[in-house]
Amino acid sequence: MPSSLFSTARRALAAALTVTAVLAPVTACHGAAANRSDDPATAVSPAPASPTVTNGGPPRGPGGRVVCTPEMLRFHAGALPHRARRMLLTVTNYADRPCDFAAPHHPLLSFGEGRRPAVPVIGRSRPGSVTTLAPNATAYALITTGTGGSGRKVSQFGVALAAHTGPTQVGLDDRTPARVDPHTARVTYWQPNLAAALRW
Repeated sequence: MPSSLFSTARRALAAALTVTAVLAPVTACHGAAANRSDDPATAVSPAPASPTVTNGGPPRGPGGRVVCTPEMLRFHAGALPHRARRMLLTVTNYADRPCDFAAPHHPLLSFGEGRRPAVPVIGRSRPGSVTTLAPNATAYALITTGTGGSGRKVSQFGVALAAHTGPTQVGLDDRTPARVDPHTARVTYWQPNLAAALRW
């Protein structure tokens, strides 16, 4: 073989060895998972949109107002005296700033039914504007527990403030279980005062 061909072959072999030496540490760092198209990290769907958090501050809604979160609130729930099949849910803002309830502006209730959809809202109970909670102020929601004696006894239930958020477990104040039919129960929008909630 002519000497020029040997020179060309040697140069090609040297270049190939150099590329292999450079790429070997990179391959070792990523491991076999780097070549897997089904790696779980690449298959996770984006999380649902949530209120924006700015510089570590509280979450804010579209208008820049602070959104109420469970950490800012105290919940209470109990049966209403002399009102059959009615419970009252109250929430008090003990933070040092006012907050607004995020959409859908009513509590999302779950009564231990697994993935069952939240209790439907009473559409006519929607107030004229979004309920804002000043510090130490309280908002109210009335719960109709069902249309008959059927259902299940509950001593606590889940309350979520917005879609795609985990519920807060709220126990009944007197610890006496109440009978609730999740199929026919309903809840009002958050009401700014007790009188408005009791209309339902």
